[in-house]
Amino acid sequence: MPETIGFLKPRQAVLDRRREIVADLADLLPEGGLISDERGLKPFETDAFIAYRRMPLAVVLPETTEHVAAVLKYCSRYGIPIVPRGAGTSLSGGAIPQEDAIVVGLSKMSRILDIDLFNRTATVQAGVTNLNISDAVSADGFFYAPDPSSQLACTIGGNIGMNSGGAHCLKYGVTTNNLLGVKMVLFDGTVIELGGKALDAPGYDLLGLVCGSEGQLGIVTEATVRLIAKPEGARPVLFGFASSESAGSCVADIIGSGIIPVAIEFMDRPAIEICEAFAQAGYPLDVEALLIVEVEGSEAEMDATLAGIIEIARRHGVMTIRESQSALEAALIWKGRKSAFGATGRIADYICMDGTVPLSQLSHVLRRTGEIVAGYGLRVANVFHAGDGNMHPLILYNINDPEEAARAEAAGNDILKLCVEAGGCLTGEHGVGIEKRDLMLHQYSRADLGQQMAARAAFDPQWLMNPSKVFPLEGRPAA
Repeated sequence: MPETIGFLKPRQAVLDRRREIVADLADLLPEGGLISDERGLKPFETDAFIAYRRMPLAVVLPETTEHVAAVLKYCSRYGIPIVPRGAGTSLSGGAIPQEDAIVVGLSKMSRILDIDLFNRTATVQAGVTNLNISDAVSADGFFYAPDPSSQLACTIGGNIGMNSGGAHCLKYGVTTNNLLGVKMVLFDGTVIELGGKALDAPGYDLLGLVCGSEGQLGIVTEATVRLIAKPEGARPVLFGFASSESAGSCVADIIGSGIIPVAIEFMDRPAIEICEAFAQAGYPLDVEALLIVEVEGSEAEMDATLAGIIEIARRHGVMTIRESQSALEAALIWKGRKSAFGATGRIADYICMDGTVPLSQLSHVLRRTGEIVAGYGLRVANVFHAGDGNMHPLILYNINDPEEAARAEAAGNDILKLCVEAGGCLTGEHGVGIEKRDLMLHQYSRADLGQQMAARAAFDPQWLMNPSKVFPLEGRPAA
């Protein structure tokens, strides 16, 4: 695929010192904590945004905050760029390195440090996977709410970097709403702590600034997160519609009525067929659009909430209503949804977009998305978090056809511009990375971006942290 997204030019002075840098880093880390051979570096040259790749100078795998601090202090001293990496599941290229950069992989920092059920918190290292937190407290009746589709693999550090969401964040909020504190290493090796177990912290809300900063303000090594008590019961229900527009209008009316289910997920016909073929979840195949609506509480509460939702759905011509009748059936319904990206990858390459729109614009944006993609001679499967308008159109293409790949990228850019023009934004939970970087001026004025860059520079005046990401390469302040 011809590259249309640029990277910063590697620093020749850093490349010239490669052998010396590798030797120095080896002295800072325990055995097995450094990768510098070409074969070992290969898995780190890209993330889930596989259309772009760069081989890093080296990869370090620290085990403690002190290891991270030593590496960042060294890199700051010699002007070496740093690219933080969790599990490499970023769909926006957030963890793609560059040739003069050291990748700091946090996979070995995977310990759960403290579980405090009285205060309903867990403190974990940044390499702990999202799902492992819920698994660790499930037997005690608790869970960690944010649940990205990649929750089996993605890490808390990466979730904090991108402010990740998930299906159940309609009710419980995204990462920033469930994050209480972090331990973070700044670019020069300084270790700071923000927040803690308390529900609120004094001073500026720097924790809110760090969450979603895509590894540009420092490297989070530990996090304290909120635990939530499991509900008495939960019930997913399938609603099938004759058109995507009808389903979108139904979502807007459900939320507009004041009903907030735990989740409202959307699939169009291509996505339904892909996911059903993979998961055998029992999705209806005779509808054009499907909503997965989950409610929770006591049986009486769930019945009452569903009655209101069903009444609204009938006003929008719902064709099929099917409630799960068992825990196994509920698990299959969610397996199909959470497997959507992987299942799609079995039939085609795809670019997954991440724009967010007001619910009042959902039907319009769905219709225009189909028109945009068709205009480029491509196909699209829509599967997304409908309750908060966080859209994930999957643009299907052949990555080995350069011309088709370029059309897919152009279609994706047009969809993101559409989201902004509809009153939404470029990203809901996948981050900007490199994918959306050059669209930032479509969302923000130069004054807006200048203020954001000033905040970034206050943490990293040398612009060493994940430097090719988020902000357009032109117009940056001198480091």
